[in-house]
Amino acid sequence: MAKNKIKTHKASAKKFNKRNSGSVTFKRAGANHNTVSYKTKRLRRLRKVGQLSNSDTRRLKRIIDTLR
Repeated sequence: MAKNKIKTHKASAKKFNKRNSGSVTFKRAGANHNTVSYKTKRLRRLRKVGQLSNSDTRRLKRIIDTLR
């Protein structure tokens, strides 16, 4: 049995989702409220899912492995 278990970082677990391919996605910030003054193009971009870069995915690998 392993002596040192890695706990899930709960803040990261709420922000990131791991796909079956191994890539990590997140929701864009700033699209929840007060969006009346935003341009339509900006709102469309905010609706799309963001994807972490490979370097960031490797950096968060220990946290991501325990994500849902």
